[in-house]
Amino acid sequence: MKLTHSFVAPAPAEEVWEALLDPERVAPCLPGATLTSVDGKTFSGEVKVKLGPVQLLYRGTGEFVEIDPVLRRAVMKAAGKDTRGNGTASATVTFQVGESVEVETDLNVTGRPAQLGRGLISEVSGKLVGQFAECLASTLGSVDPDEVAQQQHLRVVPDEPIDLIDTAGVPVLKRVLPIAAAVLAVALFVVLRRRRQR
Repeated sequence: MKLTHSFVAPAPAEEVWEALLDPERVAPCLPGATLTSVDGKTFSGEVKVKLGPVQLLYRGTGEFVEIDPVLRRAVMKAAGKDTRGNGTASATVTFQVGESVEVETDLNVTGRPAQLGRGLISEVSGKLVGQFAECLASTLGSVDPDEVAQQQHLRVVPDEPIDLIDTAGVPVLKRVLPIAAAVLAVALFVVLRRRRQR
């Protein structure tokens, strides 16, 4: 599925561009993410995801496959797999920095998170992009190298997981409750029918 988002550049375009090309600089702004290694244009890491009572841990790698400093446009490919075999996730992310940051994501998710459906995934990703933009703005406001180093999550304990249900909030409840009610109605019907047949 393709997702598009944009947010106002929280600093001069060149500064935002340089930050977005630095995984160690932006990793702290990605909810649930932990950067484990960086080697030139490639990097690896983990992302914790919580879906109701289920917690998933994706491990994977990413690479900048295109970088155009003139247009301030870059393409990054990343892929990961849940450590318990509950699914995979891969994405091609294209971003371009100007007065605003335009982000286009071609996302492919399998397993339990895919059950959320396109609409809910879009809502969740939109909120996560908003959180990322706010965090990036505060990070770019810091010029103290020691403070930046403290924010970097390279080779540290992973963050709290991204809670997809909590992040989506009310929209999820509005969609899940009717389904739950329908399931409950069917269950009650089956129970009553069995009792009548006895």
